[in-house]
Amino acid sequence: MKIGLYFGTFNPIHVGHLIIANYMVEYSDLDEIWMVVTPHNPFKKKSTLLENHHRYELVYRATENYPKLKPSDIEFKLPQPNYTVHTLAHISDVYPDKEFCLIMGEDNLNSFHKWKNYEAILEHHEIYVYPRIADGTVDHQFKNNAKIHKVDAPIIQISSTSIRNGIKDKKNIKPMLTNEVWQYIDEMNFYKK
Repeated sequence: MKIGLYFGTFNPIHVGHLIIANYMVEYSDLDEIWMVVTPHNPFKKKSTLLENHHRYELVYRATENYPKLKPSDIEFKLPQPNYTVHTLAHISDVYPDKEFCLIMGEDNLNSFHKWKNYEAILEHHEIYVYPRIADGTVDHQFKNNAKIHKVDAPIIQISSTSIRNGIKDKKNIKPMLTNEVWQYIDEMNFYKK
């Protein structure tokens, strides 16, 4: 079984994430997508980041009607700070019968050469890239690499930041979230301050 790992803080998960994940699983050779909730991204401010278990619950609720999309908290159990190369090694040990691939936006591919042990990642895992409006060019070593697959998924320009700001500003952002995600955010009073 070939599993695509879609990493994100999912703060909150929105329909854009689901559109991309669903497109990747339906229009590639991936059998499932695991939405890996990352505990903390060092490049993002932590003050607006919901607790891990709340973000996992949001991903669980968002994906429960999509059998090929699964929530994953595998990184919660790993020492922090964590790197993707360590997660891939750990998850491959835990599930030796599965083949794991990375899903990333084109903008992340532009900086992939800066990732810790990116050569090891590329040696052992395929990468599925979805388009994003990106600045800069893709490093020449990634342009025609047989392990990097570009999937012509729709370009989605919804951001979790704009959703959080919209909630704080009392805007109707419900169309950007599944009903299950919106209900949980609303009942828990998330992002209102």
